[in-house]
Amino acid sequence: MKKTILYICILQLALLISCGAEQKSEKTIFSFNQNTPVSSLDPAFARNQTNIWATNQLYNGLVQLDDSLNIKPCIAKDWILSEDGKVFTFNLRTDVKFHENECFKGAARNVVASDVVYSFNRVLDDAVGSPGDWIFKGRVAEELPFEAVNDSTFVLRLQKPFLPFLGILTMQYAAIVPKEAVEFYKEKFRTNPVGTGPFELTKWVEGQVLLMRKNTAYFEVDKTGERLPYVDGLKMYQIKDKKSAYLEFNAGKLDMISGVESSFVDELLDKEGNLLSTLSDKVTFNKSPYLNVEYIGINQQMSKGKALGQVKVRQALNYAIDRPQMLKRLRNNVGVPANSGFTPKGLPSFDDKKVVGFSYDMEKARQLLIEAGFENGKGIEPITISTNKEYVDLVTYIRKQWAELGIEVEVDLVESATLREQMTQGKSQMFRASWIADYPDAESFMTCFYGENPSPPNYTQFKHPGFDTLYNRALVEVEEPYKSDVYNHMDRILVEEAPAIFLFYDEVAQFTKKNIYGISSNGANLLSVKYVQMRH
Repeated sequence: MKKTILYICILQLALLISCGAEQKSEKTIFSFNQNTPVSSLDPAFARNQTNIWATNQLYNGLVQLDDSLNIKPCIAKDWILSEDGKVFTFNLRTDVKFHENECFKGAARNVVASDVVYSFNRVLDDAVGSPGDWIFKGRVAEELPFEAVNDSTFVLRLQKPFLPFLGILTMQYAAIVPKEAVEFYKEKFRTNPVGTGPFELTKWVEGQVLLMRKNTAYFEVDKTGERLPYVDGLKMYQIKDKKSAYLEFNAGKLDMISGVESSFVDELLDKEGNLLSTLSDKVTFNKSPYLNVEYIGINQQMSKGKALGQVKVRQALNYAIDRPQMLKRLRNNVGVPANSGFTPKGLPSFDDKKVVGFSYDMEKARQLLIEAGFENGKGIEPITISTNKEYVDLVTYIRKQWAELGIEVEVDLVESATLREQMTQGKSQMFRASWIADYPDAESFMTCFYGENPSPPNYTQFKHPGFDTLYNRALVEVEEPYKSDVYNHMDRILVEEAPAIFLFYDEVAQFTKKNIYGISSNGANLLSVKYVQMRH
């Protein structure tokens, strides 16, 4: 009898161990890569995509974007805009808790309106030095810009109407943080994030990997009432070399990679931009509009008195680029030719019928040079295009096309940081650049050519009275389609004046394992892991 009991106990213990091992193996950890290192987990410093992707898992703002770039409630359950367009009143949810943390000296507490006031004032604080202070500076009222009327009512006041402002509040700069955590961790808050997001940090090996576990007290639920997030945790690797990241994905270490590069794109896509048939049973490929425009900027001040100072020369350069062929050769058709101004596909005001840009027409380009007095490119000074190494192939392609016009092009290869400095200081004659929307409104692109703006964002130093008048009108225009008509008119001015050569509207290219579902794919390329599901 004793032996029988002993045998049963051993069997039960074995079953418990077996079940424990089985449960452990069922933990779902979603892994992905960003090729630049995270520099801070403080949302006040979420200035690049890597920091944004990381902080988006840890924090929430008053509002958020869905996959169609619609602004949706988050910590704020609803809001009202005053008739004069200058006062937003937000009603907050009362069930949103900060992550449990020793800074609270007890149980995690709920978010209240004073937390929003503190978070927004902190972004404006010069002592903090947030690169995101621009979202509020010059926009919010000088007196009492932020007010907590009570625990669940927050008021924001603007100096003047600025309708895209609600979109700005979807940015990570506007995420809500607790005062206790900032004061407890001080300068170490960057490595000890305390937010309200769907995940909590468990480990950060700087320059290598971030580990996060699900926030079991997260407030959002799906349509069926199931609490988000679905997965148990995530790993965010920081493998700098994109080719190496691709090899890790191919080996099964990563569940997702985003973006393509010439070094491996042919191993994933054919020249028409389709996933290779040999990968169809292993990989899912999703492509969607990305609010990013790649372009060659022309410094208007440095061009004065030179050939580039003439509109017809700039137009000729635009006509002389075969954009569809460029995308096919260099990016396997990931991207859309930028033939409709600066507003990219994916925004409501994009309209390739109302804004007709430059199609490939070498004869038209030659004729324009003749009309400008530069037949066969004679008399045009050598053009210098500054770029970083990631875009050498693109600039080389353009140089070859312009050589057919008799125009000599020199490539100035510089580090990315040096290129940004040269652009900011107006020291680059022409430069390869990209502009990613900070918020889902065409104003985020038109601001790059508003004459009153410095560099950045007006790197080309473009100034056009008609454009500036329309820009100011767009800021207060409420109704569609009138608002889009204003943006279309501005785009037509940019096409006519050609202060830049718009190359292509980017696309998000995501490659995932077959068992991954629910990856977000909005035009902001904002990864939201709370919706990711992993099926065995």
